[in-house]
Amino acid sequence: MMEELLHILEKNARLPVEDIAAMMGKTPAQVATMMDEAVAKGYIRGFEAMIDWEQAGINVVEAVIELHVSPRKSRGFDEIASVIASFDEVDSVYLMAGAYDLAVFVKGQTIQDIAMFVSRKLSTIDAVLSTATHFLLKRYKDSGIDFFEDDSEEDKRSLVL
Repeated sequence: MMEELLHILEKNARLPVEDIAAMMGKTPAQVATMMDEAVAKGYIRGFEAMIDWEQAGINVVEAVIELHVSPRKSRGFDEIASVIASFDEVDSVYLMAGAYDLAVFVKGQTIQDIAMFVSRKLSTIDAVLSTATHFLLKRYKDSGIDFFEDDSEEDKRSLVL
């Protein structure tokens, strides 16, 4: 039952408790208790809105930075990731398998903001061996939400390229 609740909230955390209860065949009080438990146990880490900054006319520049790092034997990647995650510019940090070690998602108002973050903060960390910055040009889908401007019923998957 908890998994079902988490899937519902992941898709729309603004649903009224009464609607969630009806979907799950529970009472609103039972759902509220489950939600409180999910927060207390750390299953739910926060509630956030998915903002289309471009549509809102607000300048936000986003980038993904690939990092090669040299972790310490005692704490591995966790210590480095913790330091990087503490910066205000950082939105997300992920340990990766493959060509690089950490993927760092950052936001700023300008490309220069991100460039300064990389040169003055990230590159000065001793464990960081190299960086590669990729600026996001356009968002098409994020966390399961489409950001296409065209709201037509046409199935975009059927396009021939």
